[in-house]
Amino acid sequence: MSTEPARTGSASAEPAVSPTRIVEVRKNVLKENDRLARDLRARFHDAGVFVVSLVSSPGSGKTAFLEKTLTMMAKNSRVAALVGDLATDNDAARLARAQVPVKQITTGTLCHLEAAMVDRALADWNLRDLDFLFIENVGNLVCPSSYDLGEDLRLVLLSVTEGEDKPLKYPTIFHTADVAMITKMDLAEAVEFDGAAADSNIDRVRPGIKILRVSSKNGSGMEAWLEFLNAARSAQLGARTA
Repeated sequence: MSTEPARTGSASAEPAVSPTRIVEVRKNVLKENDRLARDLRARFHDAGVFVVSLVSSPGSGKTAFLEKTLTMMAKNSRVAALVGDLATDNDAARLARAQVPVKQITTGTLCHLEAAMVDRALADWNLRDLDFLFIENVGNLVCPSSYDLGEDLRLVLLSVTEGEDKPLKYPTIFHTADVAMITKMDLAEAVEFDGAAADSNIDRVRPGIKILRVSSKNGSGMEAWLEFLNAARSAQLGARTA
């Protein structure tokens, strides 16, 4: 492999990593992740568990939304959650208030979850004990877009406080999502949120994507979200047995 000359004035001649090599390593990492994700998806389907991943920028209300979802669903379904963060287990402790199984995945310097992390976190869980598994990714709208986690449904969250043009700034994550969720609707009027503009921008990036609106604070839209989720699981189970 060819290397570039050592930098002028450098104490030692350290070879630089070529751009070609960086691309090759990245492709291999993604290839291995995709293989593990396929294995996870097969395990999830075999166990009859429906898996939802949540992606968003920090501050979108993702954890509050997931806590509300878990609390409401726990009355009628067997649910659990994995939550990813660079550090601390604060979100896992918060979600545990829903009195469902929750496990923290600490990524350290990585700004996303990978299939291998999910696989390790599930080592001592019996998937057949679950109807739904939620995976809350690290707050980031860039890195998570490239990593399949074996989920059945990828949910991208956009809060009314973030701006209607967020989908245009981060098109890849919206393009890879199955559902767009607009959160913090209780603040929409106060921040003069333009819902029509947001819908138009989302549709420009991901034509035809399902768009839902919720408020974790006052509960608006939550019943519609749960109805959609239960219908998606029922449809999937029906397709497997057909």
